[in-house]
Amino acid sequence: TMSGEEEPRCYYVGVDVGTGSVRAALVDQRGVLLAFADQPIKKWEPQFNHHEQSSEDIWAACCVVTKKVVQGIDLNQIRGLGFDATCSLVVLDKQFRPLPVNHEGDSHRNVIMWLDHRAVNQVHRINETKHSVLQYVGGVMSVEMQAPKLLWLKENLRETCWDKAGHFFDLPDFLSWKATGVTARSLCSLVCKWTYSAEKGWDDSFWKMIGLEDFVADNYNKIGNQVLPPGTSLGSGLTPEAAKELGLRPGVPVAASLIDAHAGGLGVIGADVRGHGLICEGQPVTSRLAIICGTSSCHMGISKDPIFVPGVWGPYFSAMVPGFWLNEGGQSVTGKLIDYLVQGHPAFPELQANATSTETRCQSIYAYLNSHLDLIKKAEPVGFLTVDLHVWPDFHGNRSPLADLTLKGMVTGLKLSQDLDDLAILYLATVQAIAFGTRFIIEAMEAAGHSISTLFLCGGLSKNPLFVQMHADITGMSVVLSQEVESVLVGAAILGACASGDFTSVQEAMARMSKVGKVVFPRLEDKKYYDKKYQVFLKLVEHQKEYSAIMSGD
Repeated sequence: TMSGEEEPRCYYVGVDVGTGSVRAALVDQRGVLLAFADQPIKKWEPQFNHHEQSSEDIWAACCVVTKKVVQGIDLNQIRGLGFDATCSLVVLDKQFRPLPVNHEGDSHRNVIMWLDHRAVNQVHRINETKHSVLQYVGGVMSVEMQAPKLLWLKENLRETCWDKAGHFFDLPDFLSWKATGVTARSLCSLVCKWTYSAEKGWDDSFWKMIGLEDFVADNYNKIGNQVLPPGTSLGSGLTPEAAKELGLRPGVPVAASLIDAHAGGLGVIGADVRGHGLICEGQPVTSRLAIICGTSSCHMGISKDPIFVPGVWGPYFSAMVPGFWLNEGGQSVTGKLIDYLVQGHPAFPELQANATSTETRCQSIYAYLNSHLDLIKKAEPVGFLTVDLHVWPDFHGNRSPLADLTLKGMVTGLKLSQDLDDLAILYLATVQAIAFGTRFIIEAMEAAGHSISTLFLCGGLSKNPLFVQMHADITGMSVVLSQEVESVLVGAAILGACASGDFTSVQEAMARMSKVGKVVFPRLEDKKYYDKKYQVFLKLVEHQKEYSAIMSGD
């Protein structure tokens, strides 16, 4: 090969459709982000628990951001395109036109968002079947998965939507279809959210048992009967029409896509860690846990053989890294919980005023809180400020490892003062509670057969040094942060790089394109304190269940 200086620049475009915006990045073959753009997308909430979007609006936003990031670039150097998106449900008719997913009959709103909880009754009935496919979602299906939403549409919008439908896409698969005209689906979406099995395909008995025998009758044409691993090149690449809309040239290779959290996992988990003194350096990639932490958090672990973890989704074959089984733990609210508790505190206005004042150089409120904690900690380490304040963080139920939507949040140790110090310590206790939740998930995964030694964090919360340090101290594991904060976009670009054929495998692309930025080691001298806090943490949920039992007893 030529020396680094002479090799022609190859670029890849990653497009990430999040909950509230579409983001795109131009990434080179070393995984460096060269351009970034974002564009908000519309959301509707016509009634409580109903959350909708428009696939046309989303695609238009994809076109805006892609055009922006490739401005001024020689289009011949753009070698591949990858998409990731939330696992929302897109409904189209037989001519690929949008159909309404709402009682108003507004066909513009043809997407049921991932976080939509309209199908509670349907998921309850699906779980009562105890069908064997449920083993692959930790024993219980979530209301956010696609089968309950499809059943809801059949039962509630029979004439206006269900009978006219020709195609039900997971959003990441809708995007790759829109770009290439290929209706093939990604293993990622179908295995994680639709009960597809990489070895056995669809299970006819499941769809018949839940009342969706319609799919079986037409050979799964509407939900996908051609399924490819993420990163596989689709058809003959970009269609002329899509190329024009995106500002790229026709024929650019487009990859089978990923769900957004999985793209984040792909963007960090394969990093080359040599020279950082990490124990995972000599260990297989299966010793790494990727945690994608934003509004909510996802915990992605992979294994060579299938491992069944109660309360943790999966094992899903090839759903993130081809050839490996994926287990996916999660916490429903993390970033959102920190915001909620901080913003609802009586000292919040004072915090805002202090953080934005000129003396503090306009820090974020969290940077200000972190330095305030350092100020009040005295001789002890910061973490010891919560010796008598404990939080159980399931304000929105528990996703993993308990899979119990009925659980509530708990705070114990409240006093009759509500100044900035109290706010800072409540914030600290909340961050610690989220880290204890991660430890709880890791212990469940290890009890089932995983062996994890190192955490790889990405997402918005990984920018908060206190959040990162607490994860290291509380789990006793080193935390690796990526050089590129936008790991999800790097993951999407890695897919495009795989489709281009520039790398021989997803694994090779990951090792070349994910870079270690910083390593945070645990303060092992504080271990005893956190072990005690963890005992209290587990007691909290035990007690909560006892309270429920008392109240529901005779």
